[in-house]
Amino acid sequence: MVELQLKKRRACVIVLGDIGRSPRMQYHAQSLLEDNYNVDIISYLETRPLDSLTQAQSQCQIHELSSVPVTNLTPKLKLLFKAFWQTLSLLMALISIRRPQFLLVQNPPGIPTLIVCYLYCAVTRCKLVIDWHNYTFTVLALGMAGGEKSSLIRLVKWLERYFGSKAHSHFCVTQAMKDDLQHNWNIGPVTVLYDRAPSQFHPIDLSQKHDLFMKLSKDYPQFMPECYADLKQSGVQESTALTQKLSNGSVLYKPQRQAILVSSTSWTPDEDFSILFKALKAYEESAVAEPLKYTSLLVVITGKGPQKSHYEEKIAELQWKKVTIVTPWLEIEDYPKVLASADLGVCLHWSTSGLDLPMKVVDMFGSGLPVCAYNFKCLPELVKHGENGFVFNNHQELSEQLRIWFEDFPHNPSILETRSHFSRNLQEFQELRWRENWQQRAAPVFDAFY
Repeated sequence: MVELQLKKRRACVIVLGDIGRSPRMQYHAQSLLEDNYNVDIISYLETRPLDSLTQAQSQCQIHELSSVPVTNLTPKLKLLFKAFWQTLSLLMALISIRRPQFLLVQNPPGIPTLIVCYLYCAVTRCKLVIDWHNYTFTVLALGMAGGEKSSLIRLVKWLERYFGSKAHSHFCVTQAMKDDLQHNWNIGPVTVLYDRAPSQFHPIDLSQKHDLFMKLSKDYPQFMPECYADLKQSGVQESTALTQKLSNGSVLYKPQRQAILVSSTSWTPDEDFSILFKALKAYEESAVAEPLKYTSLLVVITGKGPQKSHYEEKIAELQWKKVTIVTPWLEIEDYPKVLASADLGVCLHWSTSGLDLPMKVVDMFGSGLPVCAYNFKCLPELVKHGENGFVFNNHQELSEQLRIWFEDFPHNPSILETRSHFSRNLQEFQELRWRENWQQRAAPVFDAFY
């Protein structure tokens, strides 16, 4: 009887964005499936979601929202038209699914999501759960004339607060956000559900790194060796720009190899790529001036977004000698491997509210990769300067951290000691993964609905 009831449990996960670029909500859906829920996902479908979601068709259905038509309206009218269009498409999607026991809604975007979902729950008597990643009004204010003082943004803030308070339960990503929701917004109960890396983000061995570099070299010549001559005579079976596989099957790093720096960005204003760009320029100047002291850098910048083409044009014009930049869009299974193959990560995320945390750092930590992260209010809840990474406030500080980390790479004794210290702390972080954390913190919230 209990088993029969479990099979009938239904949940609906709602993302008014691309589900393929909403990892936290995908992990929610995956965990619900593993807890024997039938799951409907309502979202845009622009990039490929996790295989665990697309292959579980008997238990998981993804309902794709209609894209908002392109218009030539003013920014405010365009925002209103977008809200109207999304209201209709979200309502149609909700009407088309079987009634779930609860809706799990990502915020932001909260308008019109929270309004539509509240009305749906009021009519169908299902529960509303909000997962607060940030605040809608702070995100919208970033690109709006007048910022948070704009009358439209003030209206959005009021709507977000009012309808947000109507939910039955809430998750958020930091303790600071929980305090703000409870004390300043009068919203509760709130459960802090920290992002944790799922099992696919983990350290890998050198042989796996070599296989990844071989695969990437087919599309990105930056991973190819400078010369293939005399491979057989030297006993080398395969070679990349960083590694070589010997005839006996063993894999070695190349002597005086370049280092890999990786950054994952959405190419949006809340991740200012110019900071990294200026820091790399400063590193280039130092490395050219002292080539024996500073190694060459292969900078891998993943992701896609509105500012990507702008910076790719600038990158194409560079004539740097010691820094090479490549901007691949990686397959889902390759992204964790790239993180695990890098020597240092960079996170440019700064929060519009100051109350969220970058999941990309969580992924890096899960892969055993230390990080340089841009500083903001809540960052110490995740990145502890000198313990599991570095924190910077401007491009000068970042460039100095790059010089320290890659000086006499990879044999600098003081950096080897720091890397070992970071590694021990990251191993402790890796002991608690998303699934176990979700079962401890999130599952009891949903179980309370039954």
